Amino acid sequence: MSKRRIASTERIREQIDVLFADPEQELGAMLEEVARLSVRLVMQAALEAEVTEFLGRERYARGERSRAGSRNGSSPLTVKTTAWAVELARPKVRGSLVRFSSRLLGKQVTKTKALESLVIAGWVRGLSDRDIEAALGEALGREATVSRSTVSRICETVKVEFDAWRQRDLSAVELDYLFVDASHFRMHPGARSEPVLVAYGITTEGAAVFLHLDGVAAESTDASVAFLRSMVARGLRAPLLMICDGAPGLCDALDQVFPQSRRQRCLVHKARNVLAKVSHDDQDAVKADFWGIFSLPDEIRPGPAALAQARCRAETFADTWRKRYPSAAACVLDDLDLLVAHLAFPREHWTRVRHTNLIERTFGETRRRVKVIGRLPGERSCLSLLWAVLDRAAHGWRGITYTPAHVRHLQTLRHGAQLATQQPALLKETAQTAA
Repeated sequence: MSKRRIASTERIREQIDVLFADPEQELGAMLEEVARLSVRLVMQAALEAEVTEFLGRERYARGERSRAGSRNGSSPLTVKTTAWAVELARPKVRGSLVRFSSRLLGKQVTKTKALESLVIAGWVRGLSDRDIEAALGEALGREATVSRSTVSRICETVKVEFDAWRQRDLSAVELDYLFVDASHFRMHPGARSEPVLVAYGITTEGAAVFLHLDGVAAESTDASVAFLRSMVARGLRAPLLMICDGAPGLCDALDQVFPQSRRQRCLVHKARNVLAKVSHDDQDAVKADFWGIFSLPDEIRPGPAALAQARCRAETFADTWRKRYPSAAACVLDDLDLLVAHLAFPREHWTRVRHTNLIERTFGETRRRVKVIGRLPGERSCLSLLWAVLDRAAHGWRGITYTPAHVRHLQTLRHGAQLATQQPALLKETAQTAA
């Protein structure tokens, strides 16, 4: 298909994907540009939906026509807003007995706050038909606003994409690493911030994949189990290693749903826990010693040697700081087995699978953007906003490079996990046979 035949909305989506795929982009600047492109995308989708409604058929659709006429390209248009100028492609129609005129681009629309109103009402309020129509009516005047059917068409597209994503089949996804993390957002009147759980993983081919997102009333074991089992019900198999923070409910749920998988405690979260027990004057020294536990010499290979070396360093850490900060020393030693779990895996993967920082950074940007709103009006609004950000961000997530040696190493670990799972059943069967 030639470039000129590609819909304007698809061109904007391509630009967003290119931004997320650029590893050199600074995250804050990248998300600012994505916000601009998302504004263009919503407005352009509204314009194209108006043409579809006017002609009574989708782009390139054949068959019976409800109205004479056809699409005839577009002309450039600049919509000025209080924040920035937005470049759009105004659709043109030929062969129609009735002149096509956009209600969205009514008189003086280029000098209103319509764009901000649309984005705030649409994306932040969860793309409600009534909210978008009301916001456009306030900004443009009733004579210039889009119809309810056009608003519904735009909203329904996003809702369908989100719902389809949450229900998609995961049986083809085979994971080595599963990351699960939560962030808190205010979603209901009079209620405290509530958690949103997010799962992503690294496949056996080294690719990063965004798996699931859902709101829960609390980070309890039951809620977390339901979150994980919703993925299992869609075909997700057990990973080799699970990475999460130290929330007890989530940890218990991971061990319950994937008992054959190893679990790694996020080192970044643990470092924060340790430093919270240390005076300000000593925090730099304690932090350096903490990370020194896991920064092993290059000659140390994964497996028993690495685990033994890390445990030795942890004891040294405890001996150094136990007298002044006994709770900080205990904080490290009590969770040591979970802190060093990643050391059994390929060394080149260590820095990527010992924390949940990838999704933490995106959560931080999202929280910063919704902070000015205060409370998001409803769970659906919050999930829609997070999904819109994370789904686009996922296109730019870097995976992990796999070599043949890494593949063999991980296959050995997987085989060992399968044997460990099968052994109790074999022992039980042997005992029953002997009886």
